[in-house]
Amino acid sequence: MTTLASGHTAKALEGDELARLLENFPSYKNGLIRLSPDDWVFSNGFCNFADKLYNFEFREGDVLVMTWPKCGTTWTQEIVWTMRNNPDLDNPDADVAIMDRVPFMEADMFSSSEDASEDQMPVSEMFKKLCPNGNPRDGVSFQMAQATPDPRSLKTHLPFSLFAPSLLEKVKVVYVARNPKDTVLSYLHHHKLFKAQSFVGSLETFVDYFLEDDLIYGPYWLHLKEAWQRRDHPNLHFVFYEDLKADIKGELKKLDDFLGTELSEDQLANVAKHTSFGEMKSRNNLFINKDMFKNEVIVDQEVLKKDGGFFRQGKSGDWKAKLTPELIEKMDKWIKEKCDFGINFK
Repeated sequence: MTTLASGHTAKALEGDELARLLENFPSYKNGLIRLSPDDWVFSNGFCNFADKLYNFEFREGDVLVMTWPKCGTTWTQEIVWTMRNNPDLDNPDADVAIMDRVPFMEADMFSSSEDASEDQMPVSEMFKKLCPNGNPRDGVSFQMAQATPDPRSLKTHLPFSLFAPSLLEKVKVVYVARNPKDTVLSYLHHHKLFKAQSFVGSLETFVDYFLEDDLIYGPYWLHLKEAWQRRDHPNLHFVFYEDLKADIKGELKKLDDFLGTELSEDQLANVAKHTSFGEMKSRNNLFINKDMFKNEVIVDQEVLKKDGGFFRQGKSGDWKAKLTPELIEKMDKWIKEKCDFGINFK
């Protein structure tokens, strides 16, 4: 058992609990941990970076995009970066991989085991540029997060409680919430696409893992609750994915006010077009680096060909066609019980 700077204790999953997970998540053979209190679930590598992340030195002017996985994080980070760095669509860095421009702070936990191969620890030219003396085994994403120049935008799926309590006093946080029924479907695709989190079970089984708080980054309801309780803080902008889809121009204006970017109508139109789903999907290979989606060690090529890549559909309400009546009823019951803190999903 390990005690973290956040006050949580990390305990390795073992016995029947781990065996049950490995049946459906064979890539988790290096182990999983659960944090107490709160029951957060992470890969074993999280402990290598947990205290560094908790004590991360944020700078004045930083913007942190925070969501649970598959709630529109990559879309939102591209919106934020474009508003702050490329509103006239003339910044040559726009052709740099998204993950190099807006580092995913805790991504290293998925490739931090000592026996990880170089194929599992892709290093971009941007890493070599920003961290010329950096050792990939010390965390590629973490080092890039430290070295990214101002104005710095960062991304995380971690909840507020795994950062220092002073977070909102130092940085602006853009938090995106999404209907759990769409979130679980998108997260399932993610687990089938990326081999580091490969899932081999059924939709029904995956939904059960989600509802029982057994997926990495779970529990989703608590992640939401921590942000919802802080929604009135002046440095937190709480937005629903569904609102971004329904009225992107209106939401961009609200975000412009929050960020203080003072963009013109033409610039806001540029951002809306450049970050539209079609445009983002056309730049799918710019997610991490141009070769990532060709790497069979990282991406399941059959899933990529059959179901699409990182930017798959970008829809709201897809759950109505994909979830059975039984699963909808089960999720509705879970929402009523767990999400009873005032949030209403779109």
